[in-house]
Amino acid sequence: MNPFQSLVCTGLPDDAARATLAGRAWRPDAGGPSVVAIRDGIAFDVSRRFPTMRDLCEAEEPAAALRQAGGEPIGAVHALLANTPVETRDPARPWLLAPLDLQAIKAAGVTFAVSMLERVIEERARGDLNAAAAIRQEVTRLVGDDLSRLRPGSPEAMRLKTVLIQQNAWSQYLEVGIGPDAEIFTKAQPMAAVGTGMDAGLHPASAWNNPEPEVVLAVSSAGRIVGATLGNDVNLRDIEGRSALLLGKAKDNNASCAVGPLLRLFDVGFGLDDIRSTTVTLRVEGPEGFVLEGSSSIAKISRDPADLVAQMLNAHHRYPDGAVLFLGTMFAPIQDRAAAGQGFTHRTEDVVAIAAPRLGRLVNRMMPTDRCEPWTFGAGALMRNLAGRGLLT
Repeated sequence: MNPFQSLVCTGLPDDAARATLAGRAWRPDAGGPSVVAIRDGIAFDVSRRFPTMRDLCEAEEPAAALRQAGGEPIGAVHALLANTPVETRDPARPWLLAPLDLQAIKAAGVTFAVSMLERVIEERARGDLNAAAAIRQEVTRLVGDDLSRLRPGSPEAMRLKTVLIQQNAWSQYLEVGIGPDAEIFTKAQPMAAVGTGMDAGLHPASAWNNPEPEVVLAVSSAGRIVGATLGNDVNLRDIEGRSALLLGKAKDNNASCAVGPLLRLFDVGFGLDDIRSTTVTLRVEGPEGFVLEGSSSIAKISRDPADLVAQMLNAHHRYPDGAVLFLGTMFAPIQDRAAAGQGFTHRTEDVVAIAAPRLGRLVNRMMPTDRCEPWTFGAGALMRNLAGRGLLT
């Protein structure tokens, strides 16, 4: 087993034995994916009860329903994890996928003060990596570097907005960072996310980019938050910095949305308050020996996760198959990797590990988008596969 496989295989939550864990596995013998429950380290195919992750998340009590569902064992979860990296995969054996399928994949942006300031810098630099350091110093002088106590939409926030406009320092990113409305955008299409152990995509047109380690919430069509996992909202800073209207190009590319390793469903031992106190860690190991480490504490988020979910899914925004929501990150890497003052950007074959003790570890290798596995199995293919297996009623 190579080092990448070994890292992928150690990705389960610290308390996995007590957690209610669900995932998806590709079954070569069925020519398609199955929903799996992880019990005592074994993956059980429960797709006869829950053909899709969407169906599981729509259950009245998903955690209880998953525990009660019968299923066929398809292998040890560590064996599935070890078989996931494409370069060493045995295509005749099962492997893990991202733990979501038909849900809309949404993301909240600018939810932490640090990342908000970095977005302002991107905008002012217009995607120019070389200009960022000087602009960062100017923006910090005008705005400060600790806005975490400022409640978005509050009278205090609106007074700050007025002052910044007078100083010609206002930004569209500050608008969603301290204004009443959160930034909620579409990260990727349903079925497009890659899971742990897979290659994650970087568009080769980008020369300034970074990982964004985040908690991802699973939300039912009724707006109930039913579970959580980890995500990497891969960001192309130079492309988004050129224009906010290029957000789709900066965010939604082949394999640019990584989610996993498993979905932890909320139960009596784990819930939203645990998410509110979660710290997500990041480690990037480059092929040249470079190491970048950081962390993102949900406790420092500017908007409560429940408020973000309410802004995403409500009477005005319906998602009949539910949705998952990236909560945003406070991690904005500025550590120099090459020339002084140029900060961080990815290189091909960077290994990114995003972890939280009770959610596990999401591990991906960064590759150009055209060298990642092509996305060919969408919602239509899923429906045809499930129908052929007699799983749709």
